[in-house]
Amino acid sequence: MDARVKPENQALASVDYLLHLADNALVLGQRNAEWCGHAPILEEDLAMANQALDLIGQARLLYQLAAARLNAEGRTRRPSAWPAGPVTEDTLAYFRDDGDFRNYTLQELPHNPGLVPAAGGTRDWGVAIVRNFFYATLMEMVWERLAQSPDPDLAAIAAKSLKEVRYHVRHARDWLLRLGDGTDESHRRVQAAVDYLLPFTAEFWTASAVDAQAVPAGVDVPALRAAWERAVDAALQEATLARPPAVDAYVPQGKEGVHSEHLSYLLGEMQSLARAHPGAVW
Repeated sequence: MDARVKPENQALASVDYLLHLADNALVLGQRNAEWCGHAPILEEDLAMANQALDLIGQARLLYQLAAARLNAEGRTRRPSAWPAGPVTEDTLAYFRDDGDFRNYTLQELPHNPGLVPAAGGTRDWGVAIVRNFFYATLMEMVWERLAQSPDPDLAAIAAKSLKEVRYHVRHARDWLLRLGDGTDESHRRVQAAVDYLLPFTAEFWTASAVDAQAVPAGVDVPALRAAWERAVDAALQEATLARPPAVDAYVPQGKEGVHSEHLSYLLGEMQSLARAHPGAVW
């Protein structure tokens, strides 16, 4: 252990790990919010908007905690784009560039069905459902463990988030079953979404600095793989969906700051107002 680490801080989660958790929640919250006004039925407009608010609420708590710790550390090296003054949740959400974000690549992929074979329209509901199911199933396990974290602030955030993510899992799983075991068209489209998105989940299990930092906080994410795969396989089987065969391919590295081209467009839309009017108050 680094002798420069003060004993009283040894139980605290690293700022980088807090940002990883926050970035995941923020980016997926932004993607889910895109369904407001576009979901298949009115009830789902509300359901997806509420889930987006849950995720953005989680991101806010995590960014607030990260900002407080950055300010307490008195870090002086700041990107020139950051507003003057103390670091805030808005600084971390709106004034970091895409290479500074540590979210999984899965989160940033668009709902563009042109990326999914044999799916038509401008958005694909199956893509949203499958992505939410894969991620929420993981985060239910992560939040369960972080709720027992030696970091009391993170444990409190995890306990609140766990209640929300359990609903997210149930919602996505119910829709997965409805689509997979539904019409020929719904089955075909959700199977295409599974085939497209499952390879991106390989990033969950690859060793990285972020995952090493998660262990002292209370969770070993790669060690959750077997339990996650059992939960996913059970849902796919019940939905009459096939798990695509494993292939050796490039493993995304979003949690290490290497992103797809889609994140920069998402951030450009999300951050444009704050960057055009830094420090503005309404």
